[in-house]
Amino acid sequence: MKKKIFKLLTGMLLSCALAGSTVAVQAEEAGTDTVKSYLTGEDVSVGIGHRRPIAVMLGNDTNGAPQSGTENAGVIYEAPVEGSITRLMAIIEDYDNIPRIGSVRSCRDYFLFYANEYDAIYSHYGQAVYALQYLDQHLIDNLNGLTLGNAYYRSTDRVAPHNAYTSWNGIMDSVAKKGYDTIYPQNFVKPFSFNEEDDKQIQIAGGETCNTFYPGYPYNKPWFEYDESTGEYLRFQFDDAQIDAETGEQLSYKNILVKYVEPDYYENGTPNYKVDGTGAGLFITNGKAVQVTWKKDSETSGPTKYYYEDGTEIVLNQGKTYICQVETTQNVTVE
Repeated sequence: MKKKIFKLLTGMLLSCALAGSTVAVQAEEAGTDTVKSYLTGEDVSVGIGHRRPIAVMLGNDTNGAPQSGTENAGVIYEAPVEGSITRLMAIIEDYDNIPRIGSVRSCRDYFLFYANEYDAIYSHYGQAVYALQYLDQHLIDNLNGLTLGNAYYRSTDRVAPHNAYTSWNGIMDSVAKKGYDTIYPQNFVKPFSFNEEDDKQIQIAGGETCNTFYPGYPYNKPWFEYDESTGEYLRFQFDDAQIDAETGEQLSYKNILVKYVEPDYYENGTPNYKVDGTGAGLFITNGKAVQVTWKKDSETSGPTKYYYEDGTEIVLNQGKTYICQVETTQNVTVE
């Protein structure tokens, strides 16, 4: 076995967002007022917890890895694209001081649907032709590198198309130009339920021991190893630790969710996964794995929910979550 954007909103903008609550604004500026993050369940400042996250499409072949900004993502999605290569989507709410985020790659429609579950501003550089209808309908607020050059720049340390990056300034400028809202709507439905207190961990009843988890993607051959000392799963791929290119730190996650989908493809080989309805899945946390069921009522709106066999909704442990969308034919392994 292998061994191992927005910067804090100004007082004026935040005052409007909080309906003129001067006390809340002053508390936030002093760093004393917090809310629970929708992405991690952890305490974050009001300025971070109330603002819409960004969902950034990231390349994940040997030319695109390691990525920048992944350590700041509260949630990361991984799913196949063409040729068995996977692509990542990082959901980030705390991106004020990230020097660069990327490399940014093109949109696939199923990633777009998942970004909408978080009311995220979707950051991508181009798109598969089948996603155009959704972008043209403005299904999601998005920052497209093909039409918003000021949101992105090309680095000199990688070759195109693996060298497109964004930054906090690029995001802020482009969101202002597009006139997008920067805070969650009042009717936002949070995607996850978390344990209320970090010192009261969710322990999976039954299930099986999960010290190593292999999602079964054939190209990058990733796996996760449980670190009992931290209670998190360390991420590996391409026969090595997966790191954030900016910090050099290995990626790790408190929760892993697996969503099985049926194989389906457009004529050119682009996946055409059906993401709504219901299907099987896995929930992994604290060294245990259990089979669950996922349900999503609408392709274009509402969150994917995960349920135990008895029908109760799962509760995640506070911390980062990694979500693997895998085909039902993939060889997923729990050891």
